[in-house]
Amino acid sequence: MRTYRRRAREIALQALYTWQLAGGGAREIFEQAKSLEGYERCDQALAEALVGGVLSRAAELEALLLPCVTGRSFGQLSPVERAILYIGALELAAHPETPFKVVVNEAIELGKSFGGAEGHRFVNGVLEKLAAQLRPAEVARARQTA
Repeated sequence: MRTYRRRAREIALQALYTWQLAGGGAREIFEQAKSLEGYERCDQALAEALVGGVLSRAAELEALLLPCVTGRSFGQLSPVERAILYIGALELAAHPETPFKVVVNEAIELGKSFGGAEGHRFVNGVLEKLAAQLRPAEVARARQTA
């Protein structure tokens, strides 16, 4: 069962996918997101925060992600993987109220639903590295209890 927050991430993923392929401004992307199936049943504030945050901070998020992406350039990633990583990086950097394990798990689920066959494993590895950099104390606590 999908939660209203997972639906918000799915809506954000779809909107950011479209943005990468077709471009467009924030207003246009938000309007497109509102027309997607499931928008009325999602956490609309989260969806808009994710899309708006990525659109306004894409270069910063890419710079955070780049050292964690090994073996490929960011441009070589599929638009789905890039969108998932943008969302995950934004949540790790700007939404400390969401535990890093939740951010990573949600990104994995998005990868399984929308990405390529093994894309979710790649996303997991990248976001685990980024979480260790951005939230070292939280990651350390999680590893101690595991």
